[in-house]
Amino acid sequence: MKERSMKITRIETRIHRSAFTYGVGLDARGGSSRATGDNLALKTMDTLLVEVATDQGIHGWGEGFGFTLVDTTRNAIDRLLAPACIGLDVRDIGAINRMLQKRFHNFGRNGPITFGISAIDIALWDIAAKTAGKPLHALLGDTSRNKVRAYASLMRYGNPEDVARNAAEAVRRGYRDIKLHEIDLGCIRAARGAAPADIPLMLDINCAWDEEADAVDFCEAVKNLGVAWVEEPCWPPEDHAAMARVRAASPCAIAAGENAANPEDFCRMIEAGAAGVLQPSVTKVGGLTALLEVAELARGAGLRVVPHCPYFGPGLLASLHFLAAQEVAEPLEIYFADLGKPPFGQHLVPQKGYIAVPQGPGLGLEPAQ
Repeated sequence: MKERSMKITRIETRIHRSAFTYGVGLDARGGSSRATGDNLALKTMDTLLVEVATDQGIHGWGEGFGFTLVDTTRNAIDRLLAPACIGLDVRDIGAINRMLQKRFHNFGRNGPITFGISAIDIALWDIAAKTAGKPLHALLGDTSRNKVRAYASLMRYGNPEDVARNAAEAVRRGYRDIKLHEIDLGCIRAARGAAPADIPLMLDINCAWDEEADAVDFCEAVKNLGVAWVEEPCWPPEDHAAMARVRAASPCAIAAGENAANPEDFCRMIEAGAAGVLQPSVTKVGGLTALLEVAELARGAGLRVVPHCPYFGPGLLASLHFLAAQEVAEPLEIYFADLGKPPFGQHLVPQKGYIAVPQGPGLGLEPAQ
């Protein structure tokens, strides 16, 4: 018997906004002008939630990258992508992804269009797993992993005292891996002093250095600080040849990929030898469909895949399910910011350095209204 089609009837977007603690003092260079009584600055975190509904009453949730510019991605979905999806059969996720990529490529192959496609793709995978009556990770692989190790991704504080305090707090909460977003060596040493020597530090430099020599000098300066990798040390991130030269000269492992827009970008990165750790971002690269393609490319090249994931919504959940399904265990990035109102409540808060994988159908959780 021919399987009944399931068509998209509606795609809606909404912004989930929550206050969160930034973790810096008023005197810190990365700080805010407002602070709580315990001197931790408060800001807000925006998450773009995308709901895809079908004519069979099954719906799915996705998330598109945006942070402080979520309205831009939301506009791309509402005005362009969503209307193009109405009436399509959700069963062929890859065909929908390719259609959207080709139809709207003139608007750019990196940016709000791709972020919006990522959100819709994640929602379609949620629907596929719900239809199958399985948790998403069961569709992605055979590995039975009910929890995933988490690493604390600290924000950039620019002040050694703030860095040390937050690193120590991450250790107290049970994290055994810590990422910094610092380029100041004093801040990095402060974190090293606050965390036991067996806890590796990952350093996300956010493309700080214009000159390759400066990037290599930085890697030399931190090589004895227990560094697991240095992430995107060079500007621009698309210059894979330059990154490859830095990697060849660096005593530290090099990671990259959060700014890559599609699997083709990762092909070029791999061919150039630009990084040993690939970091596709599910809310930016084209969703789970693209993430799975990147993972296959990485396996063929013998490279690690550790997704970029400083999110709190369905993008975090999709990355969690992806990692739960992989043969080789890798850690999940958790943004070190305590939200007053997380999209999924307390379900995705790590416990003793691990985060539980939801076992319900699909992503396994529904965002709060």
